[in-house]
Amino acid sequence: MSNITNSSSFVCPDNASDICTIGTCPLECAQVTYIPTLAGNTVYVAIFGLILIAQIGLGAWYRTWGFLAGMVFGLILETVGYAGRILMHNNPFDFNNFLIYLICLTIGPAFLSASIYLCLSRIIIVYSPRLSRLQPRTLSLMFMCFDLVALILQAAGGAIAASADDDQNESDTGRNIMIAGLVWQVASLAVFMLLWADYLWRLRKSGERVKNEKLRHLRVGFRRFKYFQYALWTATILIFIRSVYRVVELQGGFDGAVANDEVVFMIFEGPMIILATFVLTVLHPGYAFAGSWQDAAWSLTGKKTEADAEGIML
Repeated sequence: MSNITNSSSFVCPDNASDICTIGTCPLECAQVTYIPTLAGNTVYVAIFGLILIAQIGLGAWYRTWGFLAGMVFGLILETVGYAGRILMHNNPFDFNNFLIYLICLTIGPAFLSASIYLCLSRIIIVYSPRLSRLQPRTLSLMFMCFDLVALILQAAGGAIAASADDDQNESDTGRNIMIAGLVWQVASLAVFMLLWADYLWRLRKSGERVKNEKLRHLRVGFRRFKYFQYALWTATILIFIRSVYRVVELQGGFDGAVANDEVVFMIFEGPMIILATFVLTVLHPGYAFAGSWQDAAWSLTGKKTEADAEGIML
């Protein structure tokens, strides 16, 4: 009997997701045209699991609840997404496992970005809210809303693609909505980094100092707080690079060359997020703020004025 997996004349059945196996259908009929590496995806699951445990422990110890929430949701989605790829190793034809991987890994970094937004708002309070074009509360809430839009678009696109069955037009519609969510996320991160760079420039030019004794120890000769800011920049840039890659990947379609290049995926997806979350674990904000995380907080209701947070300007 001929091996149909090597047959160029084989016609993929409409219900390939339900009936095909590696031994009965060629990989051209699968959700991806390669068998996801078991070793690589298992390593990623293990690393994300360890970082998740560390983040839960550090977040509970330092009581950085808002930061912890974003990191936990993001890391859980990353772990589940790579678990979906492990399942695809045994059956790359299964559409459900493909969706687990696709949706979880697509929306996970949006939660991580939300944690970064919270950190920058507190850094601004430590130095000088008056030099920021957006006040800390406004900055955090605005970019979290941007994140929510990105999440809704990406999740809605994934849901439409999941219900498309064999309707190519509907599948393309879902993919295009996911791309719109990713483009929105890339644009949001770009604007966020520009505002951050602008704030640093204005701070450097002003030479302004804040008379806030509670936070002075963070500004003056406190290396861990300085290094934490480098870590935050690093994490932001890594998430931005990964998001740009996902836009390019989906732009070519689920059956495109980029979407089916596992080597590129394993470089620009997993490692970018692993490094981003790793640096925010080693240089955790609770450790960097040395017990002053709550002192640098802004009020959700706006009752705590910026003058209260900042103190008297010298």
